[in-house]
Amino acid sequence: MGEEVKLFRTWSSPYALRIVWALKLKGVQYETIYEEVSHKSRALIEYNPIHKKVPVLVHNGKPIAESLVILEYADEIWKQSPLLPQDPHRRAMARFWAKFGDEKVLPSIWEAFTKQGKEQEEALSIAMENLKFLEEELKGKKLFGGEEIGLVDIALGWLANLVSVFEEIIGLQLMPEEKFPHLFAWMQVFADIPVIKESWPPRDKMVAKFQALREVHLSKEAQKD
Repeated sequence: MGEEVKLFRTWSSPYALRIVWALKLKGVQYETIYEEVSHKSRALIEYNPIHKKVPVLVHNGKPIAESLVILEYADEIWKQSPLLPQDPHRRAMARFWAKFGDEKVLPSIWEAFTKQGKEQEEALSIAMENLKFLEEELKGKKLFGGEEIGLVDIALGWLANLVSVFEEIIGLQLMPEEKFPHLFAWMQVFADIPVIKESWPPRDKMVAKFQALREVHLSKEAQKD
């Protein structure tokens, strides 16, 4: 028997999309199981009882949860097209920037997207400060991984899609090209990689989904006041 690889995901999750990219880059065949956020399957809950969310990778019956953990697992199991560098320091720095993206960059951009007025201005200022660190890290490089796509590129890949979706919805630039020329160039290079380009969710559906999420968030905030 061949190995069994299943990926539990939703159509729009940027975290699950990371795993899609990694598996495709490595040429790993896998089965996709789509989940609905409002009607999670029993299998998903059994495989990820703590967080009860996607993505979950099931490899030969063994589940792995959390996208950054899954990426490192995949890199250890399937050696082709490595995502992490061999040098220990560079590996540590790649993990650092991937974590920075999840813990600082994404939350700050989400805050800027879901706020209004003065709160939005304050959130946008924090987001810009975080993006400046990424801009500096990219100087002299085509990709965060150098010449080849790596863990940090995949971890931050959502920037190449969600930022423009958010900007379209709120009518405000979150990542102006004149302020972040290296990041802007990186987004274009990353988005044009065939494996990446063919995997993006439909833009019209993304705009509709996040427009609805923003309205729900603003409604809840209004109820608190």
